[in-house]
Amino acid sequence: MKCLMKYQWVKLPREHLPIGKGIMGRWAKLAARAAFRKGTASYCGHNNAVSPGMWAGGVVGLKSILGLRNRSETMQTLQELSDLGYLNFMLEMKTKKLTYQITDWVLKCSGKECMNGSVYAVDNYGFLCLPRNITERLVEKKRVFENADAWLDLWCHTVSEDPGNAFSFLAPTIQFGKYGAVLTLETLGQRWGWEKTKVWRFFQKHGDVFALHRLPGSFGCLIFNKLYPTGTEGLIPNDEQIMHILHKIRILGENTQKSGSDHEHLNRIIAWYSRRFLESEAAKEPENRVAFLTPIIRAYLSHCRNCKNCDYDCQSKSIFPIPEISADTIRGPCRTWDLTKIAKELFTYEQAG
Repeated sequence: MKCLMKYQWVKLPREHLPIGKGIMGRWAKLAARAAFRKGTASYCGHNNAVSPGMWAGGVVGLKSILGLRNRSETMQTLQELSDLGYLNFMLEMKTKKLTYQITDWVLKCSGKECMNGSVYAVDNYGFLCLPRNITERLVEKKRVFENADAWLDLWCHTVSEDPGNAFSFLAPTIQFGKYGAVLTLETLGQRWGWEKTKVWRFFQKHGDVFALHRLPGSFGCLIFNKLYPTGTEGLIPNDEQIMHILHKIRILGENTQKSGSDHEHLNRIIAWYSRRFLESEAAKEPENRVAFLTPIIRAYLSHCRNCKNCDYDCQSKSIFPIPEISADTIRGPCRTWDLTKIAKELFTYEQAG
């Protein structure tokens, strides 16, 4: 049985945090500066006990992290993130000590824990593990997205080498759900609360990260993620490669009864016939002009459906027992924890000198 590659978490490098206005951009800044292991953190001359996903300091330090100018906006941001369920925070009025805890945090990884150095993350180093559905809370509350919210929404819905999306074997591809490999500016606009022209301007502005490729007719468009960490240098596929896949999949699905628009029908046959297309490409000679024959390697995602019996890095195509994981570096989460159910630590605040 092949690895299903159904992952709940995705990696976001700290050097590529979302930019621009938006509550998710501020959340990413806070998550990037939180502690990655339990210990004692030093901040502005004060030592505070912290747990993974936690930060302790003062309002001035928090203003610096968020890039805000005043205290009221800083506290308002924390309250907004707390109301949305992204974090918990506490401000001690007597000592002015402020702590926040990221609720969506991974505690158990497949590699060894980093025990040396500061417990706080280093700027622009390493990665964050975040849930794929983290932006769904904004959609459910029908909030109008800002730039950073839309940016992170696309990143969280990036797939790489997904057997249900043949295009993702060319380059990491944005996909919303099983039948969302091909998108339209209208559907994204409805999700984000934007007009179609604003969606178009967004992709023009962020073309260094998200590449938009329009398909013929009314099929829609493919969106590729240029910076998605797959372990290899990412190259955006050319028109010939994309049309080769599109043509073959349409041939495989030519006898499928059509219902709905061309866009909806294409999404269905991509999900139904991608695996068959990939198998047919693998059976061809090596000189095939489109290379799909390389083995599936680590996609920098996490939480396979059956963690106990599946090779974590999905380097093979079969599921088999793994006696022990002995990686030297942190690869990514194996399971999640609800931090709100973990007892809080007792903190003490001592004045320096």
